[in-house]
Amino acid sequence: MNVINPRSGVSFILEKGQKLKITDIEGEQVADLMCYNLLDKQEYLSSGRTIDYAETIFLTKGHPFYSNRSNVMFNIIEDTVGRHDFLLTPCSADTFRIIYGHEHPHRGCFGNLCEAFKSHGIAPDSIPITFNVFMHVTVNGESGKVDVLPPKSKAGDYIIIEAEMDLLVGLTACSAEMSNNYAFKPIGYEVIE
Repeated sequence: MNVINPRSGVSFILEKGQKLKITDIEGEQVADLMCYNLLDKQEYLSSGRTIDYAETIFLTKGHPFYSNRSNVMFNIIEDTVGRHDFLLTPCSADTFRIIYGHEHPHRGCFGNLCEAFKSHGIAPDSIPITFNVFMHVTVNGESGKVDVLPPKSKAGDYIIIEAEMDLLVGLTACSAEMSNNYAFKPIGYEVIE
C-alpha cells in the first residue's frame, strides 16, 4: 500500500478497469479525490452532475460518478463507511485564513492538488470541488446550514472505486482541522488490476 503523508497529496494514472482502494489507516482522516479524463483534461469530475443524477448528496456503493460532460468516470464498488462529502471545496490557504483565522496558512488540499497536477498541465483554476472521501458533513433540512463533523471512518476503513475511463487522479490526506477531528493522519491507497 502507498502512503500519503499527513497534509500532502499525490497524482497518478488509473486506467479503465483498474480499481483504486483508498484506506483510512488510523481513522477519522479525509482524503480529497479529484480526477480528469487522461486523454482530454477538459473533462473532469463534476459534483453537480453526479449529485443531480444520483438524486442524493450521500454517495456510496453503487453510485456512478459523472464528468462535466455527463460521462461516467468511475463507480464506487465497495464502501465500508458509507458517508462522504461532495459539497464542500478542497481546503486551501484561503480556507485557513477565512474560517480559521490563520495568519500564515497551510496551502491545504487545494495547494497540494495544484502541486500534484502542475506537471500534467492542470492550472489551479481548473480544479473544482473534489470528492471528499470519509468527510462527514451534515445539512440542516430547514435552514440549509452545513456542519463539518468528525469522519465516521475507523482505522482500516476503505472505499474501492473502479475506473470507467483512463483517469488522471489526484489524492490528498486532508489538511483541515475540523474535517479530521483536529488530528492530521496519513491516507493509504493502492491500484488493483
